[in-house]
Amino acid sequence: MSLDRLVLWRHGETDYNLAGRIQGHLDSSLTANGIEQAEQAAPTVASFDPSVAVSSDLNRARTTAAAYAKVSGEPVKLDKRLRETHVGEWQGLSGAEVEHGWPGALNTWRASPTWAPPGGESRVEVAARALDVVTELDGQYEGTALLCAHGGLITALTAKLLALPVELWPGLGGVRNCHWVVLKRRGPSDHRWRLLVFNAGAQDHA
Repeated sequence: MSLDRLVLWRHGETDYNLAGRIQGHLDSSLTANGIEQAEQAAPTVASFDPSVAVSSDLNRARTTAAAYAKVSGEPVKLDKRLRETHVGEWQGLSGAEVEHGWPGALNTWRASPTWAPPGGESRVEVAARALDVVTELDGQYEGTALLCAHGGLITALTAKLLALPVELWPGLGGVRNCHWVVLKRRGPSDHRWRLLVFNAGAQDHA
Protein backbone atom coordinates (compact mmCIF):
# COMPACT_ATOMS: atom_id res chain seq x y z
CA MET A 1 0.00 0.00 0.00
CA SER A 2 1.40 3.38 -0.96
CA LEU A 3 0.40 6.86 -2.02
CA ASP A 4 0.72 7.95 -5.62
CA ARG A 5 -0.04 11.67 -5.24
CA LEU A 6 0.51 14.44 -2.71
CA VAL A 7 -1.32 17.77 -2.58
CA LEU A 8 0.40 20.32 -0.32
CA TRP A 9 -2.01 23.19 0.40
CA ARG A 10 -0.97 26.43 2.08
CA HIS A 11 -3.30 28.18 4.51
CA GLY A 12 -5.19 31.37 3.69
CA GLU A 13 -4.09 34.92 4.47
CA THR A 14 -3.52 35.69 8.14
CA ASP A 15 -3.38 38.87 10.17
CA TYR A 16 0.40 38.40 10.40
CA ASN A 17 0.72 37.97 6.61
CA LEU A 18 -1.20 41.22 6.19
CA ALA A 19 1.05 43.01 8.69
CA GLY A 20 4.25 41.61 7.16
CA ARG A 21 5.29 39.80 10.33
CA ILE A 22 6.98 36.42 10.67
CA GLN A 23 4.67 33.85 12.23
CA GLY A 24 6.58 30.64 12.81
CA HIS A 25 4.74 28.70 15.52
CA LEU A 26 2.69 31.71 16.66
CA ASP A 27 -0.99 30.80 16.42
CA SER A 28 -2.26 33.57 14.16
CA SER A 29 -5.76 33.68 12.68
CA LEU A 30 -7.09 33.97 9.15
CA THR A 31 -8.33 37.35 8.02
CA ALA A 32 -11.80 37.65 6.45
CA ASN A 33 -10.01 37.51 3.10
CA GLY A 34 -8.13 34.39 4.20
CA ILE A 35 -11.40 32.65 5.10
CA GLU A 36 -12.81 33.60 1.71
CA GLN A 37 -9.66 32.27 0.00
CA ALA A 38 -10.07 28.93 1.78
CA GLU A 39 -13.76 28.69 0.89
CA GLN A 40 -13.03 29.46 -2.77
CA ALA A 41 -10.17 26.95 -3.00
CA ALA A 42 -11.84 24.13 -1.06
CA PRO A 43 -13.99 22.71 -3.90
CA THR A 44 -10.94 22.43 -6.19
CA VAL A 45 -8.86 20.87 -3.43
CA ALA A 46 -11.68 18.42 -2.72
CA SER A 47 -11.74 17.47 -6.41
CA PHE A 48 -8.34 15.79 -5.91
CA ASP A 49 -10.38 13.22 -3.93
CA PRO A 50 -7.83 12.59 -1.16
CA SER A 51 -7.97 9.30 0.68
CA VAL A 52 -6.56 11.10 3.73
CA ALA A 53 -6.27 14.74 4.79
CA VAL A 54 -3.87 15.97 7.47
CA SER A 55 -3.42 19.53 8.72
CA SER A 56 -0.95 21.39 10.85
CA ASP A 57 -2.48 21.95 14.28
CA LEU A 58 -1.93 25.72 14.09
CA ASN A 59 -5.15 27.70 13.82
CA ARG A 60 -4.48 29.20 10.37
CA ALA A 61 -4.04 25.76 8.82
CA ARG A 62 -6.88 24.15 10.82
CA THR A 63 -9.33 26.83 9.71
CA THR A 64 -8.25 26.44 6.09
CA ALA A 65 -8.57 22.66 6.28
CA ALA A 66 -12.03 23.04 7.83
CA ALA A 67 -13.21 24.61 4.56
CA TYR A 68 -12.14 21.42 2.77
CA ALA A 69 -13.87 19.26 5.39
CA LYS A 70 -17.09 21.25 4.99
CA VAL A 71 -17.15 20.78 1.22
CA SER A 72 -15.99 17.16 1.14
CA GLY A 73 -17.62 15.83 4.28
CA GLU A 74 -14.34 14.08 5.07
CA PRO A 75 -12.42 14.30 8.36
CA VAL A 76 -9.08 16.04 8.75
CA LYS A 77 -6.37 14.70 11.06
CA LEU A 78 -4.10 17.14 12.93
CA ASP A 79 -0.34 16.73 13.20
CA LYS A 80 1.98 19.23 14.86
CA ARG A 81 4.86 18.00 12.69
CA LEU A 82 3.26 19.99 9.85
CA ARG A 83 3.76 23.29 11.68
CA GLU A 84 5.64 26.10 10.01
CA THR A 85 9.36 26.60 10.62
CA HIS A 86 10.07 27.64 14.20
CA VAL A 87 11.92 30.93 13.77
CA GLY A 88 12.97 31.33 17.39
CA GLU A 89 13.67 34.91 18.42
CA TRP A 90 12.27 36.21 15.12
CA GLN A 91 8.70 35.12 15.75
CA GLY A 92 6.32 38.07 15.58
CA LEU A 93 8.92 40.43 14.11
CA SER A 94 8.82 42.25 10.78
CA GLY A 95 11.56 41.83 8.22
CA ALA A 96 12.83 45.31 9.08
CA GLU A 97 13.02 44.45 12.79
CA VAL A 98 14.95 41.27 12.05
CA GLU A 99 17.34 43.17 9.82
CA HIS A 100 17.87 45.76 12.55
CA GLY A 101 18.59 43.16 15.23
CA TRP A 102 20.50 40.68 13.06
CA PRO A 103 21.97 42.55 10.08
CA GLY A 104 22.27 40.30 7.03
CA ALA A 105 20.76 37.26 8.76
CA LEU A 106 17.58 37.22 6.70
CA ASN A 107 19.58 36.86 3.50
CA THR A 108 21.66 34.10 5.09
CA TRP A 109 18.50 32.26 6.14
CA ARG A 110 16.97 32.51 2.68
CA ALA A 111 20.16 31.33 0.98
CA SER A 112 21.08 28.44 3.29
CA PRO A 113 18.54 25.69 4.16
CA THR A 114 20.90 24.36 6.83
CA TRP A 115 21.01 27.69 8.71
CA ALA A 116 18.54 28.33 11.55
CA PRO A 117 17.39 31.62 13.09
CA PRO A 118 18.52 32.11 16.70
CA GLY A 119 16.54 29.66 18.84
CA GLY A 120 14.77 28.25 15.78
CA GLU A 121 15.12 25.43 13.26
CA SER A 122 16.51 25.12 9.76
CA ARG A 123 14.52 24.25 6.65
CA VAL A 124 16.36 20.94 6.51
CA GLU A 125 15.00 20.11 9.97
CA VAL A 126 11.50 21.19 8.94
CA ALA A 127 11.62 18.97 5.85
CA ALA A 128 12.74 15.99 7.95
CA ARG A 129 9.78 16.18 10.34
CA ALA A 130 7.32 16.73 7.48
CA LEU A 131 8.80 13.78 5.60
CA ASP A 132 8.10 11.59 8.63
CA VAL A 133 4.39 12.38 8.19
CA VAL A 134 4.47 11.46 4.49
CA THR A 135 6.35 8.23 5.23
CA GLU A 136 3.78 7.17 7.82
CA LEU A 137 0.84 7.95 5.52
CA ASP A 138 2.58 6.11 2.70
CA GLY A 139 2.33 2.85 4.58
CA GLN A 140 -1.33 3.30 5.52
CA TYR A 141 -3.11 4.83 2.52
CA GLU A 142 -3.34 4.59 -1.25
CA GLY A 143 -4.15 7.28 -3.78
CA THR A 144 -3.87 10.94 -2.80
CA ALA A 145 -2.89 12.55 0.50
CA LEU A 146 -3.77 16.18 1.23
CA LEU A 147 -1.52 18.07 3.63
CA CYS A 148 -2.70 21.52 4.75
CA ALA A 149 0.33 23.37 6.02
CA HIS A 150 2.57 26.42 5.65
CA GLY A 151 4.64 28.04 2.94
CA GLY A 152 8.09 27.37 4.36
CA LEU A 153 7.29 23.77 5.20
CA ILE A 154 5.73 23.12 1.80
CA THR A 155 8.72 24.38 -0.17
CA ALA A 156 11.17 22.51 2.07
CA LEU A 157 9.19 19.27 1.87
CA THR A 158 8.85 19.62 -1.91
CA ALA A 159 12.62 20.01 -2.29
CA LYS A 160 13.20 17.01 -0.02
CA LEU A 161 10.73 14.78 -1.87
CA LEU A 162 12.30 15.71 -5.21
CA ALA A 163 15.73 14.82 -3.78
CA LEU A 164 17.13 18.20 -4.78
CA PRO A 165 20.65 18.95 -3.55
CA VAL A 166 20.32 21.19 -0.51
CA GLU A 167 22.18 24.04 -2.21
CA LEU A 168 19.40 24.13 -4.84
CA TRP A 169 16.49 24.36 -2.39
CA PRO A 170 16.41 28.19 -2.45
CA GLY A 171 15.68 27.95 -6.19
CA LEU A 172 12.09 26.99 -5.42
CA GLY A 173 9.84 30.04 -5.20
CA GLY A 174 7.26 30.69 -2.52
CA VAL A 175 3.72 29.35 -2.39
CA ARG A 176 0.99 31.97 -2.10
CA ASN A 177 -1.84 31.85 0.42
CA CYS A 178 -4.32 29.04 -0.36
CA HIS A 179 -2.24 27.84 -3.32
CA TRP A 180 -0.90 24.32 -3.60
CA VAL A 181 1.78 21.99 -4.88
CA VAL A 182 1.08 18.61 -6.49
CA LEU A 183 3.61 15.78 -6.64
CA LYS A 184 3.06 12.36 -8.19
CA ARG A 185 4.95 9.10 -8.13
CA ARG A 186 6.72 8.35 -11.41
CA GLY A 187 5.17 4.91 -11.78
CA PRO A 188 4.17 1.65 -10.06
CA SER A 189 7.75 0.43 -9.96
CA ASP A 190 9.40 3.83 -9.54
CA HIS A 191 8.38 5.47 -6.28
CA ARG A 192 10.39 8.63 -6.77
CA TRP A 193 8.33 11.81 -6.72
CA ARG A 194 8.03 14.26 -9.60
CA LEU A 195 6.61 17.77 -9.53
CA LEU A 196 3.38 18.26 -11.48
CA VAL A 197 2.09 21.61 -10.19
CA PHE A 198 3.70 24.38 -8.15
CA ASN A 199 1.92 27.40 -6.64
CA ALA A 200 -1.44 26.78 -8.34
CA GLY A 201 -4.67 28.33 -7.09
CA ALA A 202 -8.41 28.10 -7.61
CA GLN A 203 -8.29 30.69 -10.39
CA ASP A 204 -6.02 28.36 -12.38
CA HIS A 205 -8.82 25.78 -12.44
CA ALA A 206 -11.67 28.16 -13.27
